Amino acid sequence: MSNLQGDNIKRIFLWSGPRNISTALMYSFAQRPDAKVFDEPFYAYYLRHSNALSYHPGAKQVLSTMENDGQKVLKMVQEYNAFPVLFFKNMSHHIFDIDLAFTKQLTNVILTRNPKQMLLSYDKVIKNPTLKDVGYKAHLDLVNYFEENGIDYIVIDSSSILKNPNNSLRLLCSSIEIPFFDSMLTWPKGGIKEDGVWAKFWYKNVHNSEGFQKYKSSNKVLPEHLVPLYEEAKPYYDALMKKAHIWE
Repeated sequence: MSNLQGDNIKRIFLWSGPRNISTALMYSFAQRPDAKVFDEPFYAYYLRHSNALSYHPGAKQVLSTMENDGQKVLKMVQEYNAFPVLFFKNMSHHIFDIDLAFTKQLTNVILTRNPKQMLLSYDKVIKNPTLKDVGYKAHLDLVNYFEENGIDYIVIDSSSILKNPNNSLRLLCSSIEIPFFDSMLTWPKGGIKEDGVWAKFWYKNVHNSEGFQKYKSSNKVLPEHLVPLYEEAKPYYDALMKKAHIWE
């Protein structure tokens, strides 16, 4: 996996959708003695340039406390070098109208989740979401870009991590050429200092946890208003899963 030229920093760029255990994975990497994590650094840029500003909870506070300029955020991603391992948690749909050439210099990890499970969780915070809100098309577009440009990437389904965190994290670390630490499997309750200001709206379950929650399949029926979006997202998810590492 690539690093910036002349730079020994491992920059792990997590491309996730919402409600995909991306926060838990960020917490896991935050426990490493060699790492620093960044919580959705492009979020304010996304809000500034989309209609999500009108319906995302805490949006105005996000805009007032984070860098809104996507190019300045990108510069930070490329130049920050205070730790040997940097973990950038991102929502894939937050990054648009930015030249993706920078991804050749990163370790790209795409995190996805079955859209039924994701939508049941997402609907508790955002009502009437659209395909642009949930990132499945953005993920597949990203895969196509990577393959067309010879850029390395890894796809992981959230369930693989939840079913066996120890094994999955060891394999992930091996794949991206960093050491595994047992400390990555647990964290203290209550959040971490790197949490975004939106944590109070989204991170309740992780704040109440001390590690990855046990995987549970859901038998709940999707509410009728979410069925069209599920049917729209599912083909993208299925195509993405053909690229996924299955670690259980």
